[in-house]
Amino acid sequence: MELIDWIVLSATLIFIVLYGVYKTQGSKNVEDYIRGGNTSKWWTVGLSVMATQASAITFLSTTGQGFYSGMGFVQFYFGLPIAMVIICLVFIPIYHRLKVFTAYEYLESRFDLKTRSLAAILFLIQRSLAAGITIYAPAIILSAVLGWDLTLLNIVIGIVVIIYTVSGGTKAVSVTQKQQMAVIFIGMFIAFYLILQYLPDEVSFTDALSIAGAGEKMELLDFSFDFNNRYTVWSGLIGGTFLMLSYFGTDQSQVQRYLSGKNIREMRLGLIFNGLLKIPMQFFILLVGVMVFVFYQFNATPLNFNPMATEAVYNSTYAEDYKAIERQLKLNQKYQKGAAFNYAKNPTNDVFEEAGVTGSYIAKYAKEDKELRAKGKELIKKASASVESNDKDYVFIHFILNNLPKGLIGLLLAVILSAAMSSTASELNALGATTAIDLYKRNVREEKEDSHYVNATKGFTLLWGILAIIVACTASLFENLIQLVNIIGSIFYGNILGIFLLAFFIKYVRSNAVFIAALITQVIVLIGYFGDWMPYLWLNLFGCVLVMGIAIIIETLFRSSTPSSTIENA
Repeated sequence: MELIDWIVLSATLIFIVLYGVYKTQGSKNVEDYIRGGNTSKWWTVGLSVMATQASAITFLSTTGQGFYSGMGFVQFYFGLPIAMVIICLVFIPIYHRLKVFTAYEYLESRFDLKTRSLAAILFLIQRSLAAGITIYAPAIILSAVLGWDLTLLNIVIGIVVIIYTVSGGTKAVSVTQKQQMAVIFIGMFIAFYLILQYLPDEVSFTDALSIAGAGEKMELLDFSFDFNNRYTVWSGLIGGTFLMLSYFGTDQSQVQRYLSGKNIREMRLGLIFNGLLKIPMQFFILLVGVMVFVFYQFNATPLNFNPMATEAVYNSTYAEDYKAIERQLKLNQKYQKGAAFNYAKNPTNDVFEEAGVTGSYIAKYAKEDKELRAKGKELIKKASASVESNDKDYVFIHFILNNLPKGLIGLLLAVILSAAMSSTASELNALGATTAIDLYKRNVREEKEDSHYVNATKGFTLLWGILAIIVACTASLFENLIQLVNIIGSIFYGNILGIFLLAFFIKYVRSNAVFIAALITQVIVLIGYFGDWMPYLWLNLFGCVLVMGIAIIIETLFRSSTPSSTIENA
């Protein structure tokens, strides 16, 4: 990185933090600190909701997903608009009428304190893990690519977020997220424009799309009902709807974003805005990754995008084997480049026939490229078990550092860190509020002043921030970070959503049945995931249906074995 990149990166992040602290000084009561004084307009609500979900993982992992697997991942978000409509019609009116500070307050009014506390604790477990991952994701990648100290990066990102989140609460998070989303959109559009500019003169955007299609990267829709296929139309519409319902409807990190709306209309418009814009945004980010794939049809790539993995295998006994694969890849890329040029000039020439099999040259060389990279990853695993061989999360950052001009590298790094800060701030804000309101305040018997609970929320936010840094410092890289965050959520979200749906719609079921059913369900879901019963996206539907079914059965059995007078007095 050059001096200008450091200036752009530092100036962007410092401005966001100082602006957030300046604009949100003096939150003296719980209403202001946790619900932002209910002053947010719909665009602030919408951007804050989007920024909470759009972590650094979104931009690093999703572009890598586009590069390797194409556009199919967008199906994951197909259930989002459906979920937004349901939340606007059912969840928001109830939250607004009860004037709750957290989503879990409602559960006590419908059931009892133990059910409220259980739901809050499940949220705290999964969201605290996710907060650590959102810090760790950009830190591990930046440390690997730039040589920065990983632990120091985790600590710096965490401390920066803690400063303005503790200082200004919900309003600070919402205010800074507008600036962060502006930086993110500007940076991604510039990156997309430059990728197209870097393509050969004779290759137009239409040609680039055609080349991506020939490389099997533009397959958007998969209507198969196969559990072995993680992303399909059905998993997105069904499993995705349940995941999004639980995330946006019951996860305090999101609920707190729209509870800050000025009124019910602003809350609803903010969520609808998110529902309409989120799929195009994810489509665009995946398309950036696909265009990086097209760019690398004409330019050389490393065998593995993770420089630490390459270094590890070079320093092992497998170095010569790895270098042999690199030479094969270089030769394949030469053929790949020729095929891409020929396709741009005349797509009908992109046809070969071998042993009676007809196919696309671009697809053929893309397949060979994939096979060579898989062989390289196997050698990396043999060379070092501690180094991550899967390099999806490194593709985009490699492109940024090796191809963007001075100054813009700093801007794109600011995009990655801004995204990390925005989602982490929302998570810490929600963790602090939930701990203070649902656990601490509810169990402190004597009445306290508002300022006491504001300070308590700040203290808990600080503690959760420190814990998130510890999780980040002890985490290990997963197959794909965006999948890891969604897996963590899916293990808990279905259960929590089922509790809320029972509260909203099944008045027959009471607290004891729900509490027992939730405990049983969480154990079964954990066994189901670690036993590899089904893809994680379906766990949301499974957990939701399971907790509702078990609760209804328990309640029915209890009522049939209990005298009616006892039930009436229960």
